[in-house]
Amino acid sequence: MHKKLTALFTIKRVILLLVLLAVIGLIIFNQQFHVYERLTFNFQEWRHTNAWRKKSLWLPDYQVVIEAKPIQGIHNNLSGLTWNNDTKTLFAIVNNPTQVIELSTTGELLRKINLINISDPEAIEYIGNNNFIIAEERKQKLIKVVIEPSTTEINAQGAQQLTLGTGLTDNKGIEGLAWDFEGKKIYAAKERNPVHIYEITGFPQSPNTSLDIIVKNNTQRDQRLFIKDISSITFNSHYQHLLVLSDESRLIIEIDKKGHPISSLSLITGHNLKQSIPQAEGMTLDDQDTLYLVGEPNLFYVFKKATPN
Repeated sequence: MHKKLTALFTIKRVILLLVLLAVIGLIIFNQQFHVYERLTFNFQEWRHTNAWRKKSLWLPDYQVVIEAKPIQGIHNNLSGLTWNNDTKTLFAIVNNPTQVIELSTTGELLRKINLINISDPEAIEYIGNNNFIIAEERKQKLIKVVIEPSTTEINAQGAQQLTLGTGLTDNKGIEGLAWDFEGKKIYAAKERNPVHIYEITGFPQSPNTSLDIIVKNNTQRDQRLFIKDISSITFNSHYQHLLVLSDESRLIIEIDKKGHPISSLSLITGHNLKQSIPQAEGMTLDDQDTLYLVGEPNLFYVFKKATPN
């Protein structure tokens, strides 16, 4: 009888240990992949479709119209992307060799611009009047550059620069930039460990003004992002909403002015995509709210908003 009780007690301990390990595993899995938060958001997105669709970009309505088009003349390391509303063209980053490239809206290579004294560029953002900001990932530095129609080379020596200083030895630094034209504010996204979106005003410095740089961080907004990393961000002026791209989560999230996720677009096979986007690195919107994506090694995508049924 004593041996049976001992054996039963041992079995219970083993079962309890297994249950405990399973619970710990689920907690770690959820922290890594944000399963609970994503499922909760999917329910909220479905529940509020009619109301939110009318006051947002509403990403579920977007459909791919150009998929995985290789950019001729670029073989690897394609990264950040931005829309130039003055030239009606796209500008992207290649980080090895360090270059800016100009693209048509159908993914045709228009020109290459060599970068000097800029290392490890990961993001680019157009801020008007031929001015761009380029982000160096490892140094977590923002650099203002000028790109005119005749520009073939950019030397960043002496250019306006801002170092955020949020972990200079980390290769998970600034991965995305977005510009708020109305608020004259730049958003800079830290890739991971943890993800952060910084809000920076006062850079670049306007002529004949005093230097007054303010860097803010919305911790609550960052914590609501149920993604593993940030690969790119872009800003929609009409709704004042941010779009956040996550390569590892294969997802784009639309965030409202209060920092709440309100819609999403999956980048895996099945959402009008023949194949999942392997490594999405850059994203931007044009003046018609057409969504453009680029990814390594040299792939180009276009999404347009379909008329809802």
